Amino acid sequence: MSRVFPSFDPATLEPIGEVERTDVKAVGLVVERARAAAPAWRGLGVEARRDVLRRAQPLLMDQVEAIGELLTREMGKPLREATGEVRACARGLGEGLDEMVAALQPETLRDERTHTVRYRDPFGVAAVITPWNFPVSMPHGMVIPALMAGNTVVLKPSEETPLVAAAWAEILCSVLPTDVLQVVQGDEAQGRALVAADVDLVAFTGSREAGAQILSAAGHGLKRVVLELGGKDPLVVLDDADVEAAAAFAVRNSFRNAGQVCVSTERIYVAEPIADAFEARVIALARELVVGPGLEPDTDVGPMINARQKGRVLSQIRSAVGQGARLHLGGEEGEGNWLHPTVLTGVDHRMEIMREETFGPVACLMRFSEDREAIRLANDTPFGLGAVVFSGDDERGWAVARRLEAGMVGLNRGVGGARGAPWVGAKQSGYGFHSGIEGHRQFAQVRIVSVPTS
Repeated sequence: MSRVFPSFDPATLEPIGEVERTDVKAVGLVVERARAAAPAWRGLGVEARRDVLRRAQPLLMDQVEAIGELLTREMGKPLREATGEVRACARGLGEGLDEMVAALQPETLRDERTHTVRYRDPFGVAAVITPWNFPVSMPHGMVIPALMAGNTVVLKPSEETPLVAAAWAEILCSVLPTDVLQVVQGDEAQGRALVAADVDLVAFTGSREAGAQILSAAGHGLKRVVLELGGKDPLVVLDDADVEAAAAFAVRNSFRNAGQVCVSTERIYVAEPIADAFEARVIALARELVVGPGLEPDTDVGPMINARQKGRVLSQIRSAVGQGARLHLGGEEGEGNWLHPTVLTGVDHRMEIMREETFGPVACLMRFSEDREAIRLANDTPFGLGAVVFSGDDERGWAVARRLEAGMVGLNRGVGGARGAPWVGAKQSGYGFHSGIEGHRQFAQVRIVSVPTS
């Protein structure tokens, strides 16, 4: 196997650079270096670690445009979304670090007999394995809290987006002590080697199937794991919903990043009385989307990441149509990695496209008669990452939202919570979680020290 491998622009299929593949046999040595660097990094204390990492903020902010352009060229998403992703991460090195400091402070407990201090200490060495669809924010969202908790980190980014991950990590490494953050480049072989190495924590974002394999492999060493896995997010549109607002959200959340988002809307359940109007509006709005290279200013939807993912999505579309779904828009196979926004109606739960994660630019619409039917359909899945409800009655909408089996539910909006809220999945979409006060604490070992109350 070659020591280097290329990275391709999914829009043009042209190589844009190459990286050196980490020898599988060398992964253990990388972890050893991380282990050796851990005591000094831990010994700094959380406030000093914050101060070190904060030095990366102006450096990353200075590179927002350059890294954003590289992200678009390597992953395909529109440039405005790519630069927004990088900018958000740079800003997170401000107040976000302070939130982590607060989350990791010791806490005192006391009763009439015992005085206890609860500490949150580092595990040791954290392995972080990240996907290609958000190749800066995904590493950022797991590497930074792992470092802040005092762990050293070995990052294995996706082989689809190695260049942009390396550019982000290089900025952090320029302010961090040697070997506190290292990058392993490669594919599944390097990922398996990293999980099998002498690490204490594995943080992973990716498919449910890959997460199950990691959980099984980590179990042999009883290693801690934080897994954010796939989703099959439902959107429930009640009969009193604002049709225009609900349709706009459905189109935006089904087709953003070519549907390659873990919380994309993959199943839409719309109440019978408004279904005709809603379907017509979704089709009209989807037809207006501009598909093209992410570097072009008017592009709304870029390419799929590769031919394999495109083929998977096309297979689900064709199977659904063969089982009776009606194709209103898109669904045809074009050249390269291009797949235009697709709208299907008449779908049902017999179809793979309503059961398995699609991860592509497809909106699937199914009608329901009663709220309880919509709840049953929305919950008819092993996934439970996000869900959204649209209703003109907050009390009714909230009642439906509380019965949905998802870790994050949005009412008349997306699933992301207020500042400090966790990013959390339920059922088979999450095992542990990250972000927010409780999410930051997932990267630390809880310990208590107790003495008699004086």
